[in-house]
Amino acid sequence: MTAQNTDYSFVIPAYNESARLPATLDAVFECIHRHNWNAEVIVVNDGSTDSTAALVRERMKSEPALQLLENPGNRGKGYSVRHGMLAATGKILLFTDSDLSSPIGEATKLFDAIRSGYDVAIGSRWLGGRSSQTQPQPIYRQFFGRCFNLTTRLIMRLPFADTQCGFKAFTYTAAQQIFSRQTIERWGFDPEIMFIAIKRGYKVKELTVSWAHDERTRMSYLRDGMQMLRELMTIRWNAIRGRYSKSK
Repeated sequence: MTAQNTDYSFVIPAYNESARLPATLDAVFECIHRHNWNAEVIVVNDGSTDSTAALVRERMKSEPALQLLENPGNRGKGYSVRHGMLAATGKILLFTDSDLSSPIGEATKLFDAIRSGYDVAIGSRWLGGRSSQTQPQPIYRQFFGRCFNLTTRLIMRLPFADTQCGFKAFTYTAAQQIFSRQTIERWGFDPEIMFIAIKRGYKVKELTVSWAHDERTRMSYLRDGMQMLRELMTIRWNAIRGRYSKSK
């Protein structure tokens, strides 16, 4: 599948998001129509047990640019993003969290960076300090998030203030090369794709984006943080084995 007729692809991973997804799709399509973008929107259903899939199918009747991809059961956010990004056909591909913690209008910042010559553009909650956070995280989440990001930077040697923000854009070619090499299927996939981007020599731009904490987030920094640390070790081991250097 090659990028030809679509300018932008928006990939939204979703697990039991029937409560939040209608407002998210409203915002995404309002933005697309306002800018008159030639775009596709791909919702990746990660084995939801609620009405997420049915909701998307109903919306597809009025929005021909909307697509639904089904995972084989609940595989994790990383799997969902990879599934959607490898299926997308846009010249520029963006994935965003289903709660739109970063407003979809901020996508223009990432798109502008890609058009200026960058291969990857990533949103950052921390680059501009707390002033960009319209709804700050609780103190304990800020503490664990900062600790994990520092640990990630040390282990992965990544030069980014924020690897975990779920708001990232890629050229079609970069997305195909990066996500086809991704191995982490759950929360720890962000450091892996950024590590691959650097390893493959892609130009990456980190940009401050507005961001609001959602109390309904399912991530546990204690439980999921330990899993992510194990995944960082997996990434280093993959790198030693040359997995990210192999041609695809």
